Amino acid sequence: MRVTWSGGDLTFRLDPEDEITGHASDGHPVKLAINSCSLSDVPDDAHPDLFAVAAWTVVAPWTRRRVTFDRAVSPEVAAALHDGWGIEAGPVGAEPRRAGSTLAISYSGGADSVAAATVYPDAPFVHFQRVPHARVPNRWPHYRSDVLAKLARGTGRDLTIVRSDLEYTLAEPRPGYPEHQAVAAGALLSADRLGLGGLGFGYEMGSRWLGGGRYLLRYTPDNDLWAPHGKWGRLFATVGVHIVLPVGGVSEAVTMRLALGSDLKDSVRWCLRGTDGPCRTCGKCLYKELIQAAIERRPLDTPITADRPVARKWMRPPPYGGQEMIQYGLARVPGIEDTLFATALTYFDVSEESTSWLDHCYPRAIEEIPEPWREQAAAFMAADVGFMTDDEVRRVESWGS
Repeated sequence: MRVTWSGGDLTFRLDPEDEITGHASDGHPVKLAINSCSLSDVPDDAHPDLFAVAAWTVVAPWTRRRVTFDRAVSPEVAAALHDGWGIEAGPVGAEPRRAGSTLAISYSGGADSVAAATVYPDAPFVHFQRVPHARVPNRWPHYRSDVLAKLARGTGRDLTIVRSDLEYTLAEPRPGYPEHQAVAAGALLSADRLGLGGLGFGYEMGSRWLGGGRYLLRYTPDNDLWAPHGKWGRLFATVGVHIVLPVGGVSEAVTMRLALGSDLKDSVRWCLRGTDGPCRTCGKCLYKELIQAAIERRPLDTPITADRPVARKWMRPPPYGGQEMIQYGLARVPGIEDTLFATALTYFDVSEESTSWLDHCYPRAIEEIPEPWREQAAAFMAADVGFMTDDEVRRVESWGS
């Protein structure tokens, strides 16, 4: 892979051994659509390691043996790419970047991201906004990234918006990030300007510790995506921008409660299909409605019925993505047995007591937060959430076994 930057414009050319269809770090197949993308409003004099890591978040799935950057990188970055991916990187010759003192939040506007921002009420935001690509048709015109950017501006936080078409580098499965960490490409290139030493993400306990979503449904202490000692955590640390998970020890039930009880509650938006609010008809809206109904102890409120295609997976046996939260909702939503989740309910023996561990914070997650920001997160969790008992910790660490 050969990488070239011109300001915020990235171009990359595949080597003979590279592949058009590759795999992201979570194993998901991704097919390349085009070999260029742009990021707006980023400095063109960022540290060379920042340019290298920002590019790697885009090109990693398709790179097989080596990556050649257009400027020298530090030995630390080259070593992290070799140790994490088995990739030879060069040229080598730059001094490493020194970490700054600022923690920013990679702000998406969803409940998890808002909860992370609530832990650090003075942290600035860096928001990634998808914009059309000049040469790739927009197959997702319903995705209203402009609405989310408008909501981000209304938060009152110190805000940096980076507009980019990098999601259109994917042909399949759809426009999106080649790697999850590509959402941070703009923050990385802005790190010197903002004095960043850490970047906070809204990934919660399911994503960090329970192999959530499309990942392994088991306890994942060595999660390569988000563990500080995982390959991405080590790579980000070499450029002085540590990955920080402020809500990495709590469930989506807790992040939902924190977000909807925060000063930013009016800006929470987990669905970008609607303009005046969530569309209420997509799979994500259904999942989040189950969680919100559970924490509010009220019946499910959705127009989706069991015969809709989006409900089909709930007619099948588990495992389910985010299964811990499905169990949480099944145990708490009044009348759940009369909803489209009735079939899913038959596969579980759940109660409020058996799922109460999902209301508390897993202590090990706080230990992972870098020292400059750890005490504030610990104090917040102690005051607003509460830490797990030893028995509840064992529930986390035996998940999937």
